[in-house]
Amino acid sequence: MKKTKRTIAIVCGGDSSEYGVSLRSAQGLYSFFDKERYDIYIVEIKETKWYVNLEDGSTAPIDKNDFSFEKQEQRIHFDYAYITIHGKPGENGVLQGYFDLIHLPYSTAGVLVEALTFDKFVLNRYLKSFDIRVPDSILLRRNDTYDEKEIERRLGMPCFVKPAADGSSFGVSKVKNADQLAPALRMAFMESDEVMIEGFLDGMEISQGVYKTHEKAVVFPATEVVTHNEFFDYNAKYNGEVEEITPARMQTETAEKVAALTSRIYDILQANGIIRIDYIITKDADGNDVINLLEVNTTPGMTATSFIPQQVRAAGLDIKEVLSEIVENQFLQS
Repeated sequence: MKKTKRTIAIVCGGDSSEYGVSLRSAQGLYSFFDKERYDIYIVEIKETKWYVNLEDGSTAPIDKNDFSFEKQEQRIHFDYAYITIHGKPGENGVLQGYFDLIHLPYSTAGVLVEALTFDKFVLNRYLKSFDIRVPDSILLRRNDTYDEKEIERRLGMPCFVKPAADGSSFGVSKVKNADQLAPALRMAFMESDEVMIEGFLDGMEISQGVYKTHEKAVVFPATEVVTHNEFFDYNAKYNGEVEEITPARMQTETAEKVAALTSRIYDILQANGIIRIDYIITKDADGNDVINLLEVNTTPGMTATSFIPQQVRAAGLDIKEVLSEIVENQFLQS
């Protein structure tokens, strides 16, 4: 019998501390996808254990030779992988390399871009070469020596210590004096072999999603992030300790500039699918808004309350149609 529907794997899990968040994003995506158009399966990955969740609550192992599985004595092959892993191996290019080898289309950019965006320090240095403003930062590798006073002199206090090569909110600290650097670094090195120490910027934090196809470019309304925590940490992100305002309360001119920059960064990176870019809007000496890039997220959270679904709703769009456009774009000739 001729196949009439594409079969899609929502690939989740991974090897980072945000494993559970990834599973929630997978459930969100499963609820959003058009089931009349696609056959949808959730595939969980944890180190070498890969399996697909079946409708009856059982699981079936994934054959890593071709990313297929067996169901009721029938071999099921996927047409497309929607990657929603936050961290390794889905956000750093490793899984993308595997899918390239077996010629399976997927929802993110390719190996080089994913590896680049996964390393916050390298990404910021790269985008800075395109005259995009980023906070000053210092990179430390495990076992590097460092001078606390020199870090304080260069970056000032407070500053942020965060894993440089990790997709999670774990291991991030706001450091208020040099004495707090050592414990903050120890915590960050638990998540990554590289740690970035980043200068603090006082301003409005916003986050904006974007996707492009062969036919259109869609920049969503930005979300303003207001938290009473020290910063937008894990509890603020995932436990509701934050106020999220969409669209963000920016001047019209600033909102237009942010949207244009979001679109430009997408093109610079040659991104694919939905990405989300985080910024801090500060003021210059004359009181004008200044846009500073924080980071680029190529596998943004996709729970019902995540930024991207909020922004899709604020734009008056149907997330089911947005996801269908992203999938089908992969099968169009450029």
